[in-house]
Amino acid sequence: MQYSVVKYSSLKNTPSFRLDAEYYHPKALIYEERINQACGTTLKKYGCEIVSGPFGSSLKSEAYLHAGIPFIRISDLRDWIIDDSELIYISKEDHTRLRSSRLQVGDLVLSKVGNTIGVVSIVTDEIGECNISENNIGIRLPNSLSLEKKRFILAFLNSNPGQTQILRAVSGNAQPKLNVSDIENVKVAIFDSQLNPISELIAESISLIQMSKNLYHKAEKILLSELSLLDWKPKHQLSFVKNFSDSETADRIDAEYFQPMYDELIEKVMQYGNGHKAVDESVKIKDRNFTPKDEVSYKYIELANISANGHINGFIEAMGKDLPTRARLKVNTGDVIVSSIEGSLSSIALINGDLDNALCSTGFYVVNSDIFNSETLLVLLKSPLGQLQLKKGCSGTILTAINKEEFKRVLLPRISESIQEQIKQKISEMYKAKSTSKKLLDIAKRSVEIAIEQGEEEAQKWINEQIGTV
Repeated sequence: MQYSVVKYSSLKNTPSFRLDAEYYHPKALIYEERINQACGTTLKKYGCEIVSGPFGSSLKSEAYLHAGIPFIRISDLRDWIIDDSELIYISKEDHTRLRSSRLQVGDLVLSKVGNTIGVVSIVTDEIGECNISENNIGIRLPNSLSLEKKRFILAFLNSNPGQTQILRAVSGNAQPKLNVSDIENVKVAIFDSQLNPISELIAESISLIQMSKNLYHKAEKILLSELSLLDWKPKHQLSFVKNFSDSETADRIDAEYFQPMYDELIEKVMQYGNGHKAVDESVKIKDRNFTPKDEVSYKYIELANISANGHINGFIEAMGKDLPTRARLKVNTGDVIVSSIEGSLSSIALINGDLDNALCSTGFYVVNSDIFNSETLLVLLKSPLGQLQLKKGCSGTILTAINKEEFKRVLLPRISESIQEQIKQKISEMYKAKSTSKKLLDIAKRSVEIAIEQGEEEAQKWINEQIGTV
Protein backbone atom coordinates (compact mmCIF):
# COMPACT_ATOMS: atom_id res chain seq x y z
CA MET A 1 0.00 0.00 0.00
CA GLN A 2 1.23 3.49 -0.86
CA TYR A 3 0.32 6.56 1.14
CA SER A 4 1.38 10.13 1.78
CA VAL A 5 1.17 12.21 4.93
CA VAL A 6 0.22 15.79 4.11
CA LYS A 7 -0.34 18.64 6.54
CA TYR A 8 -3.74 20.27 6.33
CA SER A 9 -2.11 23.70 6.19
CA SER A 10 -0.39 22.72 2.94
CA LEU A 11 -3.74 21.90 1.30
CA LYS A 12 -4.49 25.60 1.07
CA ASN A 13 -1.42 26.03 -1.13
CA THR A 14 -2.81 23.82 -3.88
CA PRO A 15 -4.25 25.82 -6.83
CA SER A 16 -7.76 24.46 -6.36
CA PHE A 17 -7.68 23.40 -2.68
CA ARG A 18 -7.75 19.67 -3.46
CA LEU A 19 -8.79 17.15 -0.81
CA ASP A 20 -8.79 13.94 -2.87
CA ALA A 21 -6.11 11.44 -1.83
CA GLU A 22 -5.01 10.67 -5.40
CA TYR A 23 -3.82 14.25 -5.79
CA TYR A 24 -1.19 13.52 -3.12
CA HIS A 25 0.03 10.23 -4.56
CA PRO A 26 3.70 9.68 -3.53
CA LYS A 27 4.84 9.69 -7.18
CA ALA A 28 3.24 13.09 -7.75
CA LEU A 29 4.88 14.56 -4.66
CA ILE A 30 8.28 13.16 -5.61
CA TYR A 31 8.07 14.65 -9.10
CA GLU A 32 6.90 17.96 -7.64
CA GLU A 33 9.98 18.11 -5.41
CA ARG A 34 12.39 17.18 -8.20
CA ILE A 35 10.90 19.68 -10.63
CA ASN A 36 11.24 22.41 -8.01
CA GLN A 37 14.87 21.41 -7.56
CA ALA A 38 15.30 21.85 -11.33
CA CYS A 39 14.03 25.45 -11.04
CA GLY A 40 10.54 24.43 -12.10
CA THR A 41 8.45 27.29 -13.46
CA THR A 42 4.73 27.23 -14.22
CA LEU A 43 3.71 27.54 -17.85
CA LYS A 44 2.01 30.84 -17.00
CA LYS A 45 5.17 32.31 -15.45
CA TYR A 46 7.17 30.90 -18.35
CA GLY A 47 5.19 33.32 -20.53
CA CYS A 48 2.81 30.78 -22.06
CA GLU A 49 -0.78 31.80 -22.78
CA ILE A 50 -3.25 29.00 -22.09
CA VAL A 51 -6.50 29.17 -24.06
CA SER A 52 -9.54 26.96 -24.38
CA GLY A 53 -11.27 26.00 -27.61
CA PRO A 54 -14.55 27.85 -28.35
CA PHE A 55 -17.85 26.64 -26.92
CA GLY A 56 -19.67 24.25 -29.23
CA SER A 57 -22.41 26.82 -29.71
CA SER A 58 -19.82 29.18 -31.21
CA LEU A 59 -19.12 26.87 -34.14
CA LYS A 60 -21.64 24.36 -35.45
CA SER A 61 -20.61 21.30 -37.46
CA GLU A 62 -22.26 22.91 -40.49
CA ALA A 63 -19.32 25.33 -40.54
CA TYR A 64 -16.80 22.54 -41.18
CA LEU A 65 -15.13 22.71 -44.61
CA HIS A 66 -12.89 20.56 -46.81
CA ALA A 67 -10.33 23.37 -47.11
CA GLY A 68 -9.42 26.52 -45.25
CA ILE A 69 -7.97 26.95 -41.75
CA PRO A 70 -7.16 23.61 -40.01
CA PHE A 71 -9.49 22.96 -37.07
CA ILE A 72 -7.88 20.58 -34.59
CA ARG A 73 -10.04 18.01 -32.79
CA ILE A 74 -9.08 15.49 -30.11
CA SER A 75 -8.98 12.70 -32.71
CA ASP A 76 -6.21 14.57 -34.55
CA LEU A 77 -3.79 14.45 -31.59
CA ARG A 78 -1.43 11.49 -31.94
CA ASP A 79 2.17 10.71 -31.00
CA TRP A 80 3.11 14.31 -30.07
CA ILE A 81 2.23 15.47 -33.59
CA ILE A 82 -1.09 16.53 -35.13
CA ASP A 83 -2.34 13.95 -37.61
CA ASP A 84 -3.51 15.74 -40.75
CA SER A 85 -5.04 12.72 -42.50
CA GLU A 86 -8.63 13.41 -41.37
CA LEU A 87 -8.48 17.13 -40.68
CA ILE A 88 -11.48 19.36 -41.06
CA TYR A 89 -11.28 23.08 -41.76
CA ILE A 90 -13.08 26.33 -41.03
CA SER A 91 -13.34 29.58 -42.97
CA LYS A 92 -10.97 32.52 -42.49
CA GLU A 93 -13.96 34.50 -41.23
CA ASP A 94 -14.69 31.96 -38.47
CA HIS A 95 -10.99 31.74 -37.67
CA THR A 96 -10.87 35.52 -37.22
CA ARG A 97 -14.05 35.50 -35.16
CA LEU A 98 -12.57 32.80 -32.89
CA ARG A 99 -9.23 34.57 -32.62
CA SER A 100 -8.94 33.80 -28.88
CA SER A 101 -8.15 30.16 -29.71
CA ARG A 102 -5.89 30.71 -32.73
CA LEU A 103 -2.55 28.90 -32.69
CA GLN A 104 0.57 29.05 -34.83
CA VAL A 105 3.52 26.79 -35.70
CA GLY A 106 5.36 25.68 -32.54
CA ASP A 107 2.33 26.07 -30.24
CA LEU A 108 0.90 23.03 -28.44
CA VAL A 109 -2.56 21.46 -28.31
CA LEU A 110 -3.72 19.44 -25.30
CA SER A 111 -6.89 17.32 -25.01
CA LYS A 112 -8.93 18.29 -21.97
CA VAL A 113 -11.75 15.70 -21.90
CA GLY A 114 -12.48 12.12 -22.88
CA ASN A 115 -10.53 8.87 -22.82
CA THR A 116 -7.43 10.52 -24.27
CA ILE A 117 -7.28 13.40 -21.81
CA GLY A 118 -3.78 14.88 -21.47
CA VAL A 119 -2.48 14.09 -24.99
CA VAL A 120 -0.12 16.89 -26.10
CA SER A 121 0.82 17.58 -29.75
CA ILE A 122 2.77 20.33 -31.48
CA VAL A 123 1.59 22.46 -34.40
CA THR A 124 4.01 21.67 -37.24
CA ASP A 125 4.77 23.50 -40.48
CA GLU A 126 2.49 21.06 -42.32
CA ILE A 127 -0.46 22.28 -40.21
CA GLY A 128 0.40 25.98 -40.06
CA GLU A 129 -1.87 28.53 -38.39
CA CYS A 130 -4.91 26.74 -36.99
CA ASN A 131 -7.75 26.76 -34.49
CA ILE A 132 -8.93 24.20 -31.92
CA SER A 133 -12.18 22.55 -30.88
CA GLU A 134 -13.94 23.06 -27.56
CA ASN A 135 -12.47 19.78 -26.23
CA ASN A 136 -8.90 21.03 -26.55
CA ILE A 137 -6.69 23.49 -24.74
CA GLY A 138 -4.14 25.53 -26.64
CA ILE A 139 -0.73 26.41 -25.21
CA ARG A 140 0.63 29.51 -26.93
CA LEU A 141 4.37 29.57 -26.38
CA PRO A 142 6.17 32.94 -26.27
CA ASN A 143 7.53 34.11 -29.62
CA SER A 144 10.83 34.75 -27.87
CA LEU A 145 11.29 31.02 -27.24
CA SER A 146 13.41 29.15 -29.76
CA LEU A 147 11.94 26.16 -31.57
CA GLU A 148 14.39 23.98 -29.60
CA LYS A 149 12.91 25.16 -26.29
CA LYS A 150 9.36 24.72 -27.59
CA ARG A 151 10.16 21.13 -28.51
CA PHE A 152 11.68 20.56 -25.07
CA ILE A 153 8.44 21.71 -23.45
CA LEU A 154 6.57 19.30 -25.74
CA ALA A 155 8.81 16.45 -24.58
CA PHE A 156 8.47 17.46 -20.94
CA LEU A 157 4.66 17.55 -21.05
CA ASN A 158 4.63 14.08 -22.66
CA SER A 159 7.07 12.64 -20.11
CA ASN A 160 6.03 11.06 -16.80
CA PRO A 161 6.76 14.25 -14.79
CA GLY A 162 4.59 16.28 -17.18
CA GLN A 163 1.80 13.74 -17.54
CA THR A 164 1.67 13.16 -13.79
CA GLN A 165 1.04 16.86 -13.23
CA ILE A 166 -1.54 17.08 -16.02
CA LEU A 167 -3.51 14.01 -14.93
CA ARG A 168 -3.19 15.05 -11.29
CA ALA A 169 -5.12 18.20 -12.14
CA VAL A 170 -8.06 16.37 -13.71
CA SER A 171 -11.34 17.04 -11.87
CA GLY A 172 -14.95 15.92 -12.17
CA ASN A 173 -16.70 12.57 -11.91
CA ALA A 174 -19.28 12.11 -14.67
CA GLN A 175 -16.99 13.73 -17.23
CA PRO A 176 -13.40 14.30 -16.02
CA LYS A 177 -11.85 17.41 -17.51
CA LEU A 178 -9.03 19.91 -17.35
CA ASN A 179 -9.41 23.65 -16.93
CA VAL A 180 -7.25 26.45 -18.30
CA SER A 181 -6.05 27.29 -14.77
CA ASP A 182 -4.97 23.66 -14.26
CA ILE A 183 -2.59 23.85 -17.20
CA GLU A 184 -1.36 27.33 -16.31
CA ASN A 185 -0.04 25.87 -13.06
CA VAL A 186 1.80 22.91 -14.61
CA LYS A 187 5.51 23.34 -13.87
CA VAL A 188 8.26 22.82 -16.44
CA ALA A 189 11.82 22.05 -15.35
CA ILE A 190 14.48 24.47 -16.56
CA PHE A 191 17.88 23.07 -17.61
CA ASP A 192 20.96 25.03 -18.60
CA SER A 193 21.30 23.53 -22.08
CA GLN A 194 17.58 22.69 -22.49
CA LEU A 195 18.89 19.33 -23.69
CA ASN A 196 19.13 20.43 -27.34
CA PRO A 197 19.44 16.82 -28.63
CA ILE A 198 15.79 16.39 -27.62
CA SER A 199 14.80 18.95 -30.23
CA GLU A 200 16.80 17.09 -32.86
CA LEU A 201 15.11 13.80 -31.94
CA ILE A 202 11.66 15.36 -32.28
CA ALA A 203 12.57 17.04 -35.58
CA GLU A 204 13.79 13.72 -36.99
CA SER A 205 10.66 11.99 -35.72
CA ILE A 206 8.42 14.53 -37.46
CA SER A 207 10.39 14.05 -40.67
CA LEU A 208 9.97 10.25 -40.46
CA ILE A 209 6.22 10.57 -39.87
CA GLN A 210 5.94 12.71 -42.99
CA MET A 211 8.02 10.13 -44.85
CA SER A 212 5.69 7.34 -43.71
CA LYS A 213 2.70 9.27 -45.08
CA ASN A 214 4.44 9.81 -48.41
CA LEU A 215 5.32 6.12 -48.64
CA TYR A 216 1.70 5.15 -48.11
CA HIS A 217 0.54 7.57 -50.81
CA LYS A 218 3.14 6.11 -53.19
CA ALA A 219 1.86 2.59 -52.49
CA GLU A 220 -1.73 3.67 -53.15
CA LYS A 221 -0.63 5.47 -56.33
CA ILE A 222 0.99 2.26 -57.61
CA LEU A 223 -2.28 0.39 -57.02
CA LEU A 224 -4.59 3.02 -58.54
CA SER A 225 -2.33 3.50 -61.57
CA GLU A 226 -2.41 -0.27 -62.18
CA LEU A 227 -6.23 -0.16 -62.11
CA SER A 228 -6.50 3.04 -64.22
CA LEU A 229 -8.20 4.70 -61.25
CA LEU A 230 -5.56 7.30 -60.42
CA ASP A 231 -7.51 10.22 -61.87
CA TRP A 232 -10.98 8.77 -61.33
CA LYS A 233 -13.25 10.82 -59.10
CA PRO A 234 -16.61 9.46 -57.84
CA LYS A 235 -19.57 11.67 -58.74
CA HIS A 236 -22.57 11.69 -56.43
CA GLN A 237 -25.77 12.14 -58.46
CA LEU A 238 -28.86 13.75 -56.96
CA SER A 239 -31.22 11.78 -59.19
CA PHE A 240 -31.10 8.60 -61.27
CA VAL A 241 -33.40 5.79 -62.37
CA LYS A 242 -33.12 2.11 -61.36
CA ASN A 243 -35.30 -0.89 -62.13
CA PHE A 244 -37.43 -2.35 -59.34
CA SER A 245 -35.86 -5.72 -60.14
CA ASP A 246 -32.48 -4.33 -59.01
CA SER A 247 -33.99 -3.55 -55.62
CA GLU A 248 -35.43 -7.06 -55.36
CA THR A 249 -32.09 -8.67 -56.25
CA ALA A 250 -30.12 -6.57 -53.75
CA ASP A 251 -32.83 -6.70 -51.09
CA ARG A 252 -32.24 -2.98 -50.57
CA ILE A 253 -34.54 -0.01 -51.18
CA ASP A 254 -32.34 2.87 -50.00
CA ALA A 255 -31.35 5.17 -52.87
CA GLU A 256 -27.73 5.59 -51.72
CA TYR A 257 -27.05 1.89 -52.35
CA PHE A 258 -27.83 2.35 -56.06
CA GLN A 259 -25.69 5.44 -56.70
CA PRO A 260 -24.32 5.15 -60.30
CA MET A 261 -20.78 5.86 -59.08
CA TYR A 262 -20.73 2.42 -57.45
CA ASP A 263 -21.64 0.76 -60.75
CA GLU A 264 -18.96 2.78 -62.50
CA LEU A 265 -16.37 1.65 -59.97
CA ILE A 266 -17.38 -2.02 -60.22
CA GLU A 267 -17.21 -1.82 -64.00
CA LYS A 268 -13.63 -0.54 -63.82
CA VAL A 269 -12.69 -3.42 -61.50
CA MET A 270 -14.30 -5.93 -63.86
CA GLN A 271 -12.37 -4.45 -66.80
CA TYR A 272 -9.03 -5.10 -65.09
CA GLY A 273 -7.08 -7.45 -67.32
CA ASN A 274 -5.77 -9.71 -64.57
CA GLY A 275 -9.26 -10.66 -63.36
CA HIS A 276 -11.18 -10.13 -60.14
CA LYS A 277 -12.76 -12.02 -57.26
CA ALA A 278 -15.12 -11.20 -54.42
CA VAL A 279 -13.83 -11.12 -50.84
CA ASP A 280 -15.67 -14.39 -50.26
CA GLU A 281 -13.46 -16.09 -52.87
CA SER A 282 -10.12 -14.38 -52.24
CA VAL A 283 -9.95 -13.58 -48.53
CA LYS A 284 -10.23 -15.62 -45.33
CA ILE A 285 -12.44 -14.04 -42.67
CA LYS A 286 -11.47 -15.01 -39.13
CA ASP A 287 -14.75 -14.67 -37.27
CA ARG A 288 -14.49 -17.36 -34.62
CA ASN A 289 -15.13 -15.82 -31.22
CA PHE A 290 -12.44 -16.18 -28.57
CA THR A 291 -13.28 -16.14 -24.87
CA PRO A 292 -10.52 -14.48 -22.79
CA LYS A 293 -9.49 -16.18 -19.56
CA ASP A 294 -10.20 -14.09 -16.47
CA GLU A 295 -6.70 -14.18 -14.97
CA VAL A 296 -4.70 -13.86 -18.21
CA SER A 297 -3.44 -10.51 -19.48
CA TYR A 298 -4.23 -9.59 -23.10
CA LYS A 299 -3.44 -6.76 -25.49
CA TYR A 300 -6.67 -5.32 -26.87
CA ILE A 301 -7.06 -3.15 -30.00
CA GLU A 302 -10.10 -0.95 -30.51
CA LEU A 303 -11.18 1.48 -33.22
CA ALA A 304 -9.64 4.50 -31.49
CA ASN A 305 -6.18 2.89 -31.75
CA ILE A 306 -6.11 2.94 -35.55
CA SER A 307 -4.71 5.92 -37.47
CA ALA A 308 -5.57 6.85 -41.04
CA ASN A 309 -2.35 5.45 -42.53
CA GLY A 310 -2.89 1.95 -41.17
CA HIS A 311 -0.86 2.37 -37.99
CA ILE A 312 -1.89 0.95 -34.64
CA ASN A 313 -1.07 3.76 -32.21
CA GLY A 314 -1.53 1.84 -29.00
CA PHE A 315 -3.62 -0.76 -27.27
CA ILE A 316 -5.20 -1.58 -23.94
CA GLU A 317 -3.51 -4.22 -21.81
CA ALA A 318 -5.78 -5.78 -19.20
CA MET A 319 -6.80 -9.01 -17.55
CA GLY A 320 -9.45 -11.02 -19.39
CA LYS A 321 -12.04 -10.31 -16.72
CA ASP A 322 -11.57 -6.57 -17.18
CA LEU A 323 -11.84 -6.50 -20.97
CA PRO A 324 -15.05 -5.27 -22.65
CA THR A 325 -17.39 -7.94 -23.99
CA ARG A 326 -16.57 -6.87 -27.57
CA ALA A 327 -12.95 -8.08 -27.13
CA ARG A 328 -13.62 -11.44 -28.78
CA LEU A 329 -11.48 -11.70 -31.94
CA LYS A 330 -7.90 -12.97 -31.86
CA VAL A 331 -5.40 -11.53 -34.35
CA ASN A 332 -2.05 -12.80 -35.56
CA THR A 333 0.95 -11.37 -37.40
CA GLY A 334 0.04 -10.59 -41.00
CA ASP A 335 -3.69 -10.27 -40.39
CA VAL A 336 -5.47 -7.14 -41.58
CA ILE A 337 -8.21 -5.70 -39.38
CA VAL A 338 -11.01 -3.79 -41.12
CA SER A 339 -13.54 -1.59 -39.33
CA SER A 340 -17.15 -2.50 -40.11
CA ILE A 341 -18.59 0.75 -38.68
CA GLU A 342 -19.60 3.52 -41.07
CA GLY A 343 -17.72 6.66 -40.08
CA SER A 344 -14.65 4.56 -39.22
CA LEU A 345 -14.34 2.47 -42.39
CA SER A 346 -10.82 3.80 -42.99
CA SER A 347 -9.71 2.33 -39.66
CA ILE A 348 -7.81 -0.53 -41.28
CA ALA A 349 -4.44 -1.78 -40.07
CA LEU A 350 -1.86 -4.52 -40.47
CA ILE A 351 -1.00 -6.61 -37.40
CA ASN A 352 2.74 -6.79 -36.70
CA GLY A 353 4.72 -9.19 -34.53
CA ASP A 354 4.30 -7.10 -31.38
CA LEU A 355 0.56 -7.73 -31.46
CA ASP A 356 0.57 -11.41 -32.37
CA ASN A 357 -2.20 -13.17 -30.39
CA ALA A 358 -3.73 -9.86 -29.31
CA LEU A 359 -7.49 -9.35 -29.25
CA CYS A 360 -9.52 -6.84 -31.20
CA SER A 361 -13.06 -5.54 -31.12
CA THR A 362 -15.90 -7.38 -32.84
CA GLY A 363 -16.37 -4.08 -34.67
CA PHE A 364 -13.56 -5.28 -36.98
CA TYR A 365 -13.35 -7.95 -39.64
CA VAL A 366 -10.08 -9.90 -39.29
CA VAL A 367 -8.84 -11.07 -42.69
CA ASN A 368 -5.86 -12.55 -44.52
CA SER A 369 -5.35 -14.03 -47.96
CA ASP A 370 -3.34 -16.51 -50.03
CA ILE A 371 -3.94 -14.38 -53.13
CA PHE A 372 -2.88 -10.98 -51.77
CA ASN A 373 0.04 -10.19 -49.52
CA SER A 374 -1.08 -8.38 -46.38
CA GLU A 375 0.31 -5.02 -47.48
CA THR A 376 -1.61 -5.10 -50.77
CA LEU A 377 -4.79 -6.18 -49.00
CA LEU A 378 -4.37 -3.22 -46.64
CA VAL A 379 -4.01 -0.72 -49.49
CA LEU A 380 -6.83 -2.29 -51.52
CA LEU A 381 -9.33 -1.91 -48.69
CA LYS A 382 -8.14 1.57 -47.70
CA SER A 383 -8.12 2.89 -51.27
CA PRO A 384 -11.18 4.55 -52.84
CA LEU A 385 -11.87 1.20 -54.53
CA GLY A 386 -12.31 -0.52 -51.16
CA GLN A 387 -13.75 2.38 -49.19
CA LEU A 388 -16.57 3.10 -51.62
CA GLN A 389 -17.63 -0.54 -51.72
CA LEU A 390 -17.55 -0.74 -47.92
CA LYS A 391 -19.60 2.43 -47.68
CA LYS A 392 -22.11 1.13 -50.21
CA GLY A 393 -22.62 -2.05 -48.17
CA CYS A 394 -23.41 -0.26 -44.90
CA SER A 395 -26.92 -0.53 -43.50
CA GLY A 396 -28.74 0.05 -40.22
CA THR A 397 -30.23 2.95 -38.33
CA ILE A 398 -28.75 3.57 -34.87
CA LEU A 399 -25.34 2.03 -35.67
CA THR A 400 -24.72 1.88 -39.41
CA ALA A 401 -22.28 -0.84 -40.42
CA ILE A 402 -21.44 -3.28 -43.21
CA ASN A 403 -22.67 -6.78 -42.38
CA LYS A 404 -20.75 -9.93 -43.20
CA GLU A 405 -22.75 -10.84 -46.31
CA GLU A 406 -22.19 -7.40 -47.85
CA PHE A 407 -18.50 -7.50 -46.88
CA LYS A 408 -18.11 -10.84 -48.64
CA ARG A 409 -19.49 -9.28 -51.84
CA VAL A 410 -16.80 -6.57 -52.03
CA LEU A 411 -15.04 -7.05 -55.38
CA LEU A 412 -11.22 -7.08 -55.47
CA PRO A 413 -9.01 -7.08 -58.59
CA ARG A 414 -6.40 -9.85 -58.88
CA ILE A 415 -3.31 -7.66 -58.61
CA SER A 416 -0.23 -9.13 -60.31
CA GLU A 417 2.58 -10.39 -58.09
CA SER A 418 5.05 -7.81 -59.42
CA ILE A 419 2.73 -4.93 -58.48
CA GLN A 420 2.02 -6.53 -55.11
CA GLU A 421 5.76 -6.67 -54.40
CA GLN A 422 6.12 -2.97 -55.18
CA ILE A 423 3.26 -2.16 -52.82
CA LYS A 424 4.69 -4.42 -50.12
CA GLN A 425 8.04 -2.65 -50.33
CA LYS A 426 6.51 0.80 -49.85
CA ILE A 427 4.25 -0.29 -46.97
CA SER A 428 7.13 -2.13 -45.24
CA GLU A 429 9.24 1.04 -45.49
CA MET A 430 6.28 3.03 -44.16
CA TYR A 431 5.99 0.87 -41.05
CA LYS A 432 9.76 1.00 -40.51
CA ALA A 433 9.77 4.80 -40.68
CA LYS A 434 6.85 4.99 -38.25
CA SER A 435 8.53 2.56 -35.86
CA THR A 436 11.80 4.52 -35.90
CA SER A 437 9.86 7.74 -35.33
CA LYS A 438 8.24 6.28 -32.23
CA LYS A 439 11.60 5.07 -30.89
CA LEU A 440 13.04 8.57 -31.24
CA LEU A 441 10.11 10.06 -29.32
CA ASP A 442 10.53 7.43 -26.62
CA ILE A 443 14.20 8.42 -26.29
CA ALA A 444 13.25 12.10 -26.03
CA LYS A 445 10.66 11.30 -23.36
CA ARG A 446 12.95 9.09 -21.31
CA SER A 447 15.82 11.60 -21.49
CA VAL A 448 13.60 14.22 -19.82
CA GLU A 449 12.76 11.74 -17.05
CA ILE A 450 16.44 10.87 -16.51
CA ALA A 451 17.37 14.57 -16.39
CA ILE A 452 14.89 15.09 -13.55
CA GLU A 453 15.65 11.82 -11.73
CA GLN A 454 19.44 11.62 -12.16
CA GLY A 455 20.62 14.93 -13.57
CA GLU A 456 21.25 16.57 -16.91
CA GLU A 457 24.64 14.95 -17.55
CA GLU A 458 23.21 11.45 -17.18
CA ALA A 459 20.44 12.36 -19.58
CA GLN A 460 22.91 13.61 -22.17
CA LYS A 461 24.95 10.41 -21.79
CA TRP A 462 21.84 8.24 -22.16
CA ILE A 463 20.74 10.04 -25.33
CA ASN A 464 24.15 9.48 -26.94
CA GLU A 465 24.02 5.77 -26.09
CA GLN A 466 20.51 5.29 -27.43
CA ILE A 467 20.86 7.17 -30.70
CA GLY A 468 23.35 4.59 -31.90
CA THR A 469 20.83 1.78 -31.43
CA VAL A 470 18.04 3.29 -33.55
